[in-house]
Parts: sequence; C-alpha cells; structure tokens
Amino acid sequence: MFTIRPGVDADAGFVAEMLAEAANWDPTRALRSLPEILAIAEFRHYVDGWPRPDDISMIAEATDGTRIGAAWCRCFAAADPGYGFIDETTPEVSIGVVEAWRGRGVGGALLDALAHAARRRDVAALSLSVEPGNRAMRLYERHGYVVVIDMGGARTMRLELGSREG
Repeated sequence: MFTIRPGVDADAGFVAEMLAEAANWDPTRALRSLPEILAIAEFRHYVDGWPRPDDISMIAEATDGTRIGAAWCRCFAAADPGYGFIDETTPEVSIGVVEAWRGRGVGGALLDALAHAARRRDVAALSLSVEPGNRAMRLYERHGYVVVIDMGGARTMRLELGSREG
C-alpha cells in the first residue's frame, strides 16, 4: 500500500533522485549517478531551483512514510526547452518510481494525482517526452497522453486536461 501527497520544499532532494530514476530507465545503457545526471544541463533544469512557484509535484509514500516515487511538472522557456516542450504554457511532466515499487500502480496513481492538481490550477494540458522502447509509454497512453510529435528518437506526448476539477 502507498499514499500520494503534494510535494513540499523538503522533497527537493528526493525529486532529484527520481529524476535520476527517470533518466536511467534503459537497462542497456550505463547507469549514471545523480551527480552525473545533474551535471547535464538538459536534465538539471527539471529540478534546478526546486520548487519554483508554478511547479506542481506529487509524492508517493509507502505506509511507513518512505518516499517511493514522484511526479512533477514545470514550464520551460522556448530558449531553454525540456525534451517534451510544446510551448511556454504547457508544463512538462517528469516521473520516477523506486525500482522495487515499479509495476505496482505507483506511476499511474502519481500521474492521476498530478493531472488532478494541474486541473485545479487551471492548466490546460501537460506534456512529456518518452523514448521508443520505454515501457512507460503504455502507462502514459493508458492515462490519456497521446503522441503529438514523433522525432524517431523521442516522442512528445500531450494530455488535454479539459475543465477545472473541484
């Protein structure tokens, strides 16, 4: 069992750890450490200055309070886009789940909670980037994301959020 809660400032380090989980999705590639990942500007900007006022995050915790996953989103400028950049008003989603908890519904629960929180802030859509072969693609599709850009090496997916939820 696990619960989902909104992220707080004190979760910054954990969010960075989950960025490393997300970046290391492919077991055929050499594993990169958190410092190695944060040394790459294209990865670092997903967590740099966490949290900014418009960032949204959700944290999954096991019943003992151990953090087991995070999903977050933030907007990027056109001059410094994320991998799944659509425009400056569409926040880009990042998600990471501790390996031992994958395949147990944590990722889906995080995506749902993040979408709900974004709707409450009147966000119209979310985006993300996923590489072909990443099994998370099926998770994103099940949660309503659709491919809007396919560049061969990566796909940008979008989730239309519709009207505000209560």
